[in-house]
Amino acid sequence: MQVICVQEEAFYALFEKVIEHLESKRQDRTEKWIDGEEAMSILKIKSTTTLQKLRDEGKIRFSQPQKKIILYDRDSITEYIEKHVRETF
Repeated sequence: MQVICVQEEAFYALFEKVIEHLESKRQDRTEKWIDGEEAMSILKIKSTTTLQKLRDEGKIRFSQPQKKIILYDRDSITEYIEKHVRETF
């Protein structure tokens, strides 16, 4: 077994680098459930009525954990967009 000795300052500098790295990885992860504003941004729509229509027609999945809170499934929005892709010639 090997023992590695590091000065205190170097140890804390290394520790800070590890924390920064882990936080950047955590920020890269996307949330599965998003709010209406982010859903509209991904779909490139400006109307909440259009978003409601997509929800009511079952074209995108949503969850309503409370009366005024509606969350949208990011994966279903991506699937909706992919389903409407037009292939080029």
